[in-house]
Amino acid sequence: MRFKGGLAAFVLGCCMWTMPAQASPRELVVGVEELDYFPAYSVQAGEYVGAARDILDAFAAANGYSLTYKPQPIKRLYAELLSGGIDLKFPDNPQWTTEAKGGQGIVYSNPVINYIDGVLVRPNLAGSGVDAIRTLGTVSGFTPFAWLDRIKDGTVQVKENPRMELLLRQAAIGRFDGAYGSLAVANHILDNVLKTPGALVFDPTLPHSRDSYRLSSRTHPQVVAEFNAWMAANAATVKAIKNRTGAEKGVQ
Repeated sequence: MRFKGGLAAFVLGCCMWTMPAQASPRELVVGVEELDYFPAYSVQAGEYVGAARDILDAFAAANGYSLTYKPQPIKRLYAELLSGGIDLKFPDNPQWTTEAKGGQGIVYSNPVINYIDGVLVRPNLAGSGVDAIRTLGTVSGFTPFAWLDRIKDGTVQVKENPRMELLLRQAAIGRFDGAYGSLAVANHILDNVLKTPGALVFDPTLPHSRDSYRLSSRTHPQVVAEFNAWMAANAATVKAIKNRTGAEKGVQ
């Protein structure tokens, strides 16, 4: 039996016939906060940006994943996580919304970005103590855990704002006694957006939280495990991203 083009053409034809198509990237939906928390993370013109995006994209590229970022209000994200509407959530933390997540088998990554959440006050109020804080501004949906006791007993009243930039503006003109939020994010906005460095200062004598943002999942624990392994093997890359963006500025 003869084959047109000879043996080489036959072999090539067989290879072309039997060779499987290259597998497409595995697709995952990452639920993210619809919040301006740059340089850690932000949604700008509908696009998710910041250190978290850079880190997650680098992981995905190295492990064959295709990530779709789904911005949502903070409270809705937890419902999406528990219902399976999203595959992964960032940021998350085992200490956040523990009652709503209880017994749901959520898996958390190792720390990704470290943060300090604390109170920024006008410079003349720094060091005045907790009794000077009667009204505390926060971003909508954000829980100031370090102040929960005083909030529950009515000593401190919480005022919410949907945007960190507006929150800091209000605190700077005295609409409330202090603004509670991420130190790195607040400093970035004061320096680069509002162009008013020093208008508010972090008061370390007031109750504050020091912790980390993590990746979480209920349905894909193996992805979280892969992410942990990738971060450990690429610690220099992760550090370089955080240094370049200033995601941990003032936290170390």
